[in-house]
Amino acid sequence: MSLNSTAPLAPTLTGERADLLETLAKHRGFLRFTTNGLTDEQAGLRTTAGELCLGGLIKHVTSVERNWAAFIVDGPSAMGDFDDMTEEDFARRADEFRMLPGETLAGVLEEYAEVARRTDELVASLPDLDAAHPLPSAPWFEPGKHWSARRVLLHVIAETSQHAGHADIIRESLDGAKTMG
Repeated sequence: MSLNSTAPLAPTLTGERADLLETLAKHRGFLRFTTNGLTDEQAGLRTTAGELCLGGLIKHVTSVERNWAAFIVDGPSAMGDFDDMTEEDFARRADEFRMLPGETLAGVLEEYAEVARRTDELVASLPDLDAAHPLPSAPWFEPGKHWSARRVLLHVIAETSQHAGHADIIRESLDGAKTMG
């Protein structure tokens, strides 16, 4: 399985956008690679003290990327206000971190690939990476702060990379396999 999670974009994409998407693709690939050869059951197993499983991590990163891409286009309304979240919203968010009955690893990976494709298309077509929106209200965001599309992409890269590391630990705990090394 290739570590590169998406097909290369048109050869005309160069410079900063190409660099951002190449870096994101590399870390997506590391994350996807941690599931190589696993069954649906294995993808749903918790192997550490936490609640995380490989399928759930991919679901979470898919949701994060989808939401931040929507933020680039629609601003904070795409993500909602933390203070307005209901118990159902928190339960839905918790479900992002686990494989639910009827979900398959192939389906989770397919959804991730589709979100990645749409993000890549968005980045390639954005008129300006400096276009910014105010961040939504949440305890982890500084009030009044704005993020540009560029800053959002850097955040998505960091989030993907961080969770690829988590996934590597979970996979190594599962069967000794490692992404690198």
